[in-house]
Amino acid sequence: MPGKRRPRAAAPMAAEDELLLLQRQALAEEEADKTKREMLTRFLNDKLAKEKRSSTLNLHKLNAQWRAVLRDTKDKELCQDMEILSQTFERVMDCKDSVIESLATDLEEAEEQHAQALRSHLHNVDRLLQLQRCRLTYLEEGYDAQLEALKTEFEAERYKEAEGQRWHPLAVL
Repeated sequence: MPGKRRPRAAAPMAAEDELLLLQRQALAEEEADKTKREMLTRFLNDKLAKEKRSSTLNLHKLNAQWRAVLRDTKDKELCQDMEILSQTFERVMDCKDSVIESLATDLEEAEEQHAQALRSHLHNVDRLLQLQRCRLTYLEEGYDAQLEALKTEFEAERYKEAEGQRWHPLAVL
């Protein structure tokens, strides 16, 4: 019996050791799991941070490329607009040049008409002056003739009066 008790005494001790061993193993496994989870968490956090940095960098690259595409598109649109505006400007300038040429032609024609009207007016004024000079000459001749007639008549009356005073009885008075 004594041999039987020892195994019983050894058994509780071994069971306790085994339980402690199992607890230590469980604790060691738990620690290993905890370390593994922490390492996995750190790895995933590092991977997430790296992914965020890559995403941010790629987003910046994408935005830069998108802006470059938009700038190129806007540049092409502005060049087309500038070409259209240039053509419109040229067309407007051609129209205005045409109007200016037309007005210059009209002005030249108006100046010619004015010059011709002025020449005609001056010719008419010259004719009127000539007519007035002729009338004046005619009136002067008529005046001179009348003056001469009046002088002659006056002289005749004077002569008659002078002769009449010689024989007129009231001439003394």
